[in-house]
Parts: sequence; C-alpha cells; structure tokens
Amino acid sequence: QVQLVESGGGLVQAGGSLRLSCAASGRTFSIFAMGWFRQAPGKEREFVAAVSRTTGITHYADLVKGRFTISRDNVKNTLYLQMNSLKPEDTAVYYCAADRDIFLSGDYYSRPDKYDYWGQGTQVTVSS
Repeated sequence: QVQLVESGGGLVQAGGSLRLSCAASGRTFSIFAMGWFRQAPGKEREFVAAVSRTTGITHYADLVKGRFTISRDNVKNTLYLQMNSLKPEDTAVYYCAADRDIFLSGDYYSRPDKYDYWGQGTQVTVSS
C-alpha cells in the first residue's frame, strides 16, 4: 500500500499560479505510476496529468496542456503539479493517485477507475 497526502491548494486570482504537492509514504514510491485528477462540484472526476515511474514520460489533458506541469521526485517521495495561467474553470478539488499496474504507453493512465490509491484532495479556487 501507499498513503498519499496532497497540499498546496488555495485561493488564487485568474492568471496566477499554484504548486500542488503529493507526499507518498508506505511502499517504494518509484514503483507507482502517478496521476493528478480534479473534480468540480456536480461534475465527474477528470484526468489532469500523469507521469511514469522513472522515465519522465508525461501526459496531459488538453485543457491544461501548456499551463500545467507534472513532475515527481523519487528521492523525496513526492509528486508535484505546477499550475500556471490559472482560469476560473480550473476550480476543483485536486487529487493525486497512484497505481502499480498502469503504464503511460497504454490507455489506462487517464481513467480514474484504474488507480488503486488516492489522496484526500486539496481545494483549488480560482477567482475571476
């Protein structure tokens, strides 16, 4: 098992930036593919970004491509999401997720139902 704890959310004006962190504990962090998802009120949880275990391969949702950057530090056991040029429509609870069996060369990395481990979420609110 792995335990995930997100931090770094908050209130920011449109055009601003935030950096989310996800601290992992338990199993060896580098064996997990990692993803960021978000869920706005009344909407389904949606994929934001994913990163591979050690090779640095990344994928992004079209809505955030060019604005958000996912990264990980396997020494610090931490996942990051740098969010720039934030928009009001980015407002949501952001979750990090981990799974041992997902590979970014496949199709499952964007599906929340394929991830086994989740953090509790951190609220991001972007004001206009």
